[in-house]
Amino acid sequence: MLILNADDWGRDRMTTRAIFDCARRGAVSAVSAMVFMEDSERAALLAREHGIDAGLHVNFTTPFSAERCSTRLAERQAVLGRYLRHHRFAQVIYRRGLAHDFEYVVKAQIDEFRRLYGAEPVRFDGHHHMHLCANVLRQRLLPARSLVRRNFSFDGGEKGLVNRLYRRLIDRRLARRHRLTDFFFSLPPLEPASRLSRIFSLAREHVVEVETHPVNAEEYRFLLEGELFHRTRDLAITAPASLAAGRANGGHP
Repeated sequence: MLILNADDWGRDRMTTRAIFDCARRGAVSAVSAMVFMEDSERAALLAREHGIDAGLHVNFTTPFSAERCSTRLAERQAVLGRYLRHHRFAQVIYRRGLAHDFEYVVKAQIDEFRRLYGAEPVRFDGHHHMHLCANVLRQRLLPARSLVRRNFSFDGGEKGLVNRLYRRLIDRRLARRHRLTDFFFSLPPLEPASRLSRIFSLAREHVVEVETHPVNAEEYRFLLEGELFHRTRDLAITAPASLAAGRANGGHP
């Protein structure tokens, strides 16, 4: 199974438009929806009208921009954003004093997704991957058995040993409570060509998610101008709905 997921659905009209172009062509099979953003309402209507598979893109770090976002919610999110952006290791440290804020901001986004999409979110990832921060994991803020995005997958020499061990630890912790894909990659860099060929070939035997941001011109061209379909002509680009509903997998390191 190859899942091509477009992040930031609903962030603004330009982002939604770029993703929608790719979804109509079958170049992405799922989206990660932001709530309380300026285009969240319209994006939800598009997704429901066109049957686009949407999960919740939990957002702590980009300020909410929707008019209907309450002042209190915006303030609490801003507190978390300042903390998580303060230094590079902030997300790995559990902050007891922010536990209530994390719970409040996550719950508000789940409730808003439910209102916009008319269904419970069953698939979760995070803006800037902050759904993997220590508070979210330790407080168990994402529903059990939901499909949650794992850490990026890397070969042995791509990251340092401590980095790889930490990612492996987090993924194993996730797998005890949630459903995971086997591998997770970013679409870029698009060169060398052998990199994407290796990633796509994994999908012949494993469940692979590839994250993309079609608002970026290079990715948009790759997705729509035929190169993607040439590279994946023997693969099915699949929505993750069935995986979220019934498949648990601890995945690979």
